[in-house]
Amino acid sequence: MANVGLQTKHLLSMADLTPAEVCALVERARDIKRAPGSAKPMQGKTVALLFEKPSLRTRVSFEIGVANLGGNCIYLSPAEVGIGGREAVSDVAQVLSRYVNCIVYRCFAHATLVELAQYASVPVINALSEDEHPCQTLADLTTVLEQRGSLPGTTLAYVGDGNNVARSLGIGCASVGIHYRIASPDGYGLTADDQRAIEAIAAANGGSATFVRDPREAVDGANVVYTDVWASMGQEEEAAVRREVFMEYQVNPDLMAHAAPDAVFMHDLPAHYGEEVPHGFLDGPQSVVFDQAENRLHAQQALLEAIFG
Repeated sequence: MANVGLQTKHLLSMADLTPAEVCALVERARDIKRAPGSAKPMQGKTVALLFEKPSLRTRVSFEIGVANLGGNCIYLSPAEVGIGGREAVSDVAQVLSRYVNCIVYRCFAHATLVELAQYASVPVINALSEDEHPCQTLADLTTVLEQRGSLPGTTLAYVGDGNNVARSLGIGCASVGIHYRIASPDGYGLTADDQRAIEAIAAANGGSATFVRDPREAVDGANVVYTDVWASMGQEEEAAVRREVFMEYQVNPDLMAHAAPDAVFMHDLPAHYGEEVPHGFLDGPQSVVFDQAENRLHAQQALLEAIFG
């Protein structure tokens, strides 16, 4: 498959990608995994990994993906930059743009990401913000394609918090004709604006979006069951309350029994055992969680290839 061309300069949200681009990136990621290429479109290019939050998968997968494409990375920790505190966001964006060819930013506030992109003259990639996690969704859709052989018509049930992962996943599923269902406790679901946006994208691309409270209703007959932590980074003070609220939303063998017989289980990691999943569940026969984690590398390499190829 030829390199994917993107209409967008920055990837801040899954909504920045057209449905055709999402499909092409996911297919390209699958192809890269099957047959790693020798093209080096990032030869002589440098990527800044500007991180406010800790990371395992995001940092390692980006560093290896950039190296596979011939480029190199420089990691910038919160203490080194102090973006928005020690140094203005606009200044960081303009300085880094003089040094590097791309900024991969992992942050707390999505507004800071938007401001950084506004002032940067090089591409900015959202490596996680409080609003979205588009790189994770590209890996998720790559995993679904691997498991199902195609994306349209698949039913994916997300059980848990209507967080950044759920939002990006909803947009991504809607873009490729997946039937997206999400079950969240009252007050913890996606916003009404999110729901309308996802429904509109789904309607235009042959999918659907369903928002419910009962996890069994969401999972009923689903081909893919997906969950995430109940308290994300930055919500540690809410963890005790959330454990109480989400107790009926654990994905376990009893809940999976409501899904299709050949359903697979996904989780973006890290997992909190004894909360959203029981101990050992990620090693079960239905889990494709570690394939999903590996696919972060291939999906991000496809994205970088599209930007620089």
